[in-house]
Amino acid sequence: MTLLRIETERLLKFFQAAGAVRVETNILQQADVLLDLYGEDIRGRAFVTSDPLHGEQMLRPDFTVPIVQRHMAESAEPARYTYAGKVFRRQETDTDRSSEIDQVGYEVFDRGPAEKIEAEVFDIFYRVLAPFGLTASTGDVGLLLAAIEGLTTSQARKEALRRHIWRPRRFGALIERFSNIVGVKDLGLGGQQIGLRCAGDIKSRLAQLAQEAEAPPIPRSEVNAIKDLLAVKNTFPNALEDLENLAPRLPSIESAIVNMRKRASALRYAGIDISKIGFEAAYGLTAMEYYDGFVFGFYSPDQFDWPAVASGGRYDALTRVLGQGRSVPAVGGIVRPHYTQGLSQGALE
Repeated sequence: MTLLRIETERLLKFFQAAGAVRVETNILQQADVLLDLYGEDIRGRAFVTSDPLHGEQMLRPDFTVPIVQRHMAESAEPARYTYAGKVFRRQETDTDRSSEIDQVGYEVFDRGPAEKIEAEVFDIFYRVLAPFGLTASTGDVGLLLAAIEGLTTSQARKEALRRHIWRPRRFGALIERFSNIVGVKDLGLGGQQIGLRCAGDIKSRLAQLAQEAEAPPIPRSEVNAIKDLLAVKNTFPNALEDLENLAPRLPSIESAIVNMRKRASALRYAGIDISKIGFEAAYGLTAMEYYDGFVFGFYSPDQFDWPAVASGGRYDALTRVLGQGRSVPAVGGIVRPHYTQGLSQGALE
């Protein structure tokens, strides 16, 4: 048995001892489900193929989607699952990273107190990774979502901002655009029709732009407060204090702060020293597209070029989408055993 397989089995047994049922998922996943979730952007990250009977498919880009589909279709609650296998990601810039990535995961579907379940999942990863001396980072996507909801602007603009929170550059450009007075000089159709866009599509888009031009700009004070929110980076207790000081400028984040206080208490109750855990308000906003609340990651302090050795978070909204209106609170994460096995040896093979 290879060292990687030994480490994979160690992780699986640890998660099973915590109450998880081991499950398997198909390597080939239906592309239409993933495209509906992530949009066409996922084509640039996934391996796509087609089947005469089943249509367009993708090599499994992650485990969470098929695990959620399985649970929403056939399982009772509460439920805990563990799994192991490969996910497949295209690597166009980093030639040193493999396109086949081993993962071992732990997922919880439970309607119990949110902070208790989040602390349970974090604690399990904290303990299984304890031998490796990793540093922990956390965040909360719910803070930015709550801040957006409280902005003085239209629901259409709020929805546009929510769609782009996982693309920080686009988000920054969009909120700057919405904070300025937009003028439209000429909204006539004109020009050449390109691709699949018909005249009706173009007219509809121009009508949206005209409506946007009439909307008042987002106050500069609110834009600055959003920027200050995204800049919060500290130890967990100090970050909580920073956010409480920011709350008068962004009153809509108070509920998310209350959730953070509860989470802090639950983590302490689990025996975790939160003064040694980092918190970043912008954490998870570049690679965790389906998370909508608490997020976390564990990193090697000595290997700066490594991705997270483990990562995870809350994804309630994903269960609602895949459950066709029925939802269940869900929290989980994955470990990359190639890295933990490498750390146990002192160097990657």
